[in-house]
Amino acid sequence: MRALPDSVTERLSDLGNIPVAVPVLVLAMAYAARRGRLLAAGAAGLAMALVPALVIPFKEWTGRPGPLEPWAAGYFPSGHTATAAVAYLGAALLVRPYTRRAWPTAVALVLTGATAVGLILRGWHWPLDVLASLLLCTPLLLGVAWADRVGRIRSADPVQPGQPPK
Repeated sequence: MRALPDSVTERLSDLGNIPVAVPVLVLAMAYAARRGRLLAAGAAGLAMALVPALVIPFKEWTGRPGPLEPWAAGYFPSGHTATAAVAYLGAALLVRPYTRRAWPTAVALVLTGATAVGLILRGWHWPLDVLASLLLCTPLLLGVAWADRVGRIRSADPVQPGQPPK
């Protein structure tokens, strides 16, 4: 008997589906771009586009079977976890400067964690699959944070004499 019903763990897992997670990031990107943070918004979009480029080669290279499907391969690392992490945490990085509060990050961590727990409890991924995805996505998210920092520093530059204002 499982700790949670399959219907619950499946819904948690679905938080990492592209049609669920990516629109959250797209809305945050649009919000950030509208507020003049184009570099950060572009970096977040690039990070999401790079998720398959990171995950798929590892899946093919390892050929790891899933917990419930030992005949199938391609479970390491978890693409759903990677999608959830980049979408939700990337969105939090884009929205948080406007809230001056920690709730966007907390919500992003809960959504990403719920996805990971759902995948593990449902039996679709081993815990190491989920952990590997989080580690693979960390550089992508650091890139978004760096682009945000650089973009804000550039926009705060004082106008130089003889140059038009930004």
